[in-house]
Amino acid sequence: MFRAGELVKGFKNRTVPRERTALAIWFWEIDRVLLSLIVALMAIGLVAVAAASPVAAIDRSTSSVSVTPLIYFYRQLIWVFIGLPIMLVISMLPRQQARRLAIFMTIFFALMLLCVPILGSTVNGARRWIDLPGFRFQPSEFLKPVYVVTMAWLLSLRGKDMSLPVIPLTGALTLLIAAILMKQPDFGQTVIFLACWGCLLLLSGVSMRFIGVMGGVALAGLVAMYMFYENGRQRINDFLGIGVAQDTGPDQTELAFRTITHGGFTGVGPGGGQQKFRLPEAHTDYIFSVIGEEFGLLACIGIACVYLAVIVRVLLRMLDEDDNFTILAAAGLTTQFGLQAIINMGVNAQIFPSKGMTLPFISYGGSSMLALCIGVGLLLAFTRRNPFMGRHTVVKWSGR
Repeated sequence: MFRAGELVKGFKNRTVPRERTALAIWFWEIDRVLLSLIVALMAIGLVAVAAASPVAAIDRSTSSVSVTPLIYFYRQLIWVFIGLPIMLVISMLPRQQARRLAIFMTIFFALMLLCVPILGSTVNGARRWIDLPGFRFQPSEFLKPVYVVTMAWLLSLRGKDMSLPVIPLTGALTLLIAAILMKQPDFGQTVIFLACWGCLLLLSGVSMRFIGVMGGVALAGLVAMYMFYENGRQRINDFLGIGVAQDTGPDQTELAFRTITHGGFTGVGPGGGQQKFRLPEAHTDYIFSVIGEEFGLLACIGIACVYLAVIVRVLLRMLDEDDNFTILAAAGLTTQFGLQAIINMGVNAQIFPSKGMTLPFISYGGSSMLALCIGVGLLLAFTRRNPFMGRHTVVKWSGR
């Protein structure tokens, strides 16, 4: 006799066992296309870091100490092996638990960010890192993804009670973070935080009049930054060639542009780049130029297409979503991810001034890799779907 509950109809009318493991459920619910794109970026990053590692090794070698040419590749490999399991574990969390984790991490890393002026270490003239035994981390990198999720949660509360002052609250928190980042100084990260907040506001349903006012405030802020913020004004002046002596040679963005175009469409081949040895921080900020020189502009276009595919995939995944928080969180995380990639590629192509922004999953960096894995883990958790939802099988019982 057939018993209810013993068998359930599966995908494409296959029968599957009634009891499945948590890992099997996760495998069916996870966006495997999105996960594959992220893993592909990690693999590309390992190849790119291997190409740029000798440049950084030479820069850090001295007469008494010789740095192994591929040391940054080996380190990046370790960060990938650490970050990938973190990303997968977070992606297994239910949405409510993933949201709670993000809120807790926001509080923790916001406190760490407040400690940077006191406990932080200075590297290349910027005080952004906190040193721990054997590890230096950048709190703002870890704060970015979880901040987006927390702001999405706060703004989603407007749908339940319009009287809640969530917009002033999220604005005050964002401005506080921006003020701390500008003090470090870190103008690039400030732009990311403000842009993500603006995107979340737009999607949360605020009036167009309010958006227009905020746009005017943003424009006024850029003017004030140029007039009163020395670091930002200097970067813009260097980019525009204002006040730069003719005999000082090319600046960083000019060197990056020369490097990325040196290889033509197909590149000079792995390890054959020479212009890359003139780049500062070739393994982090300007790794996209190293890819262009050794693997060609076609490879750069292909990488840009992978980033675009990630963004489009998430947006398509959200088309049938009806939960306001999930839509805001996924859109905010995608904005942060995509904007960071656009800024880095734009700097390398001499479209934007130098901002010290890493290329997601491709640039070298432990803080960047782990923070991105946390962010994508949250994104995968929010975009999970049950493939059996909407596939109802009607069973008629005769009662006999």
